[in-house]
Amino acid sequence: MSVLKVIELVGTSPNSWEEATANAIDKAAETLRGIAGADVVGQNVVVKGGKVVEYRVDVKVAFIVEGDVG
Repeated sequence: MSVLKVIELVGTSPNSWEEATANAIDKAAETLRGIAGADVVGQNVVVKGGKVVEYRVDVKVAFIVEGDVG
């Protein structure tokens, strides 16, 4: 039996939402083992001077809880 924990992160990128998502997962993978999946639950941008300067994504990351549960 597996138990998953879900955390919410915000990824950013100056280039795209895809890169912002990858940045969030890459950073999470530095400290979390067993990442099983992720859901992008929101997207937005930062606009300065009429131009998009940053893409942001809200990402829910699910990972397997290790050890005895219960």
